[in-house]
Amino acid sequence: MVYLYHPKASSPQLILEGDEHRYIFKVRRHKAGDILYLRNLEDAKLYRYEINSISKQAVFLELQDTQVLEVKAKKPLHIGWCIIEPKNVEKMLPSLNEIGVEKITFIQCKRSQSGFTVDFKRLEKILLNSSQQSGRSSMMQLETATSLEAFKAKYPQSCVLHFSAKILSAVEDISTIVIGCEGGFSQDELALFVPEKVIGLDTHLVLKSESAVCAVASKLLL
Repeated sequence: MVYLYHPKASSPQLILEGDEHRYIFKVRRHKAGDILYLRNLEDAKLYRYEINSISKQAVFLELQDTQVLEVKAKKPLHIGWCIIEPKNVEKMLPSLNEIGVEKITFIQCKRSQSGFTVDFKRLEKILLNSSQQSGRSSMMQLETATSLEAFKAKYPQSCVLHFSAKILSAVEDISTIVIGCEGGFSQDELALFVPEKVIGLDTHLVLKSESAVCAVASKLLL
């Protein structure tokens, strides 16, 4: 773990209880005098705390130093992801967070399976754990869109990943791209994008939605 998240990081004194206390005391086996780094994920600052004391219920910290240390991808990437089964999203989310995706909008596309909803609280917990492990200094943004039409109206410069001779690796300055669900897009949905905004991958293999989203993020950000 690169740092510990705490919403009140920046306070002169902090008390860690519950899961944070158990992690520091029982898992990491820290002791008085050790140094911990914390972030609040609201600013780009890394806060250095010293452990003053540890009891059976709490860890008492005192702020020693603050530094601005922004850790993020070299450019922003917003992915519009047509809704797929939540467990598959949850598997991929830590990787997308570590790669540096700035924002994901989950879109209810025409071929998305019905009955799936986005559990933002669960996804945010996954993102918190991933950010602490990777060192990322800001939270990935999450939102939903009721349709691809609504998404395109809000983000008119979006590209879409589909079969195309225009290969992703040859295109510059993509900041927003839509990835389909299993079964791809309907003709009406594809018609929302002009031909130059339809981008393909250099492969003849058919990728699952979660494989495609990870491939696109890696190619554009790493």
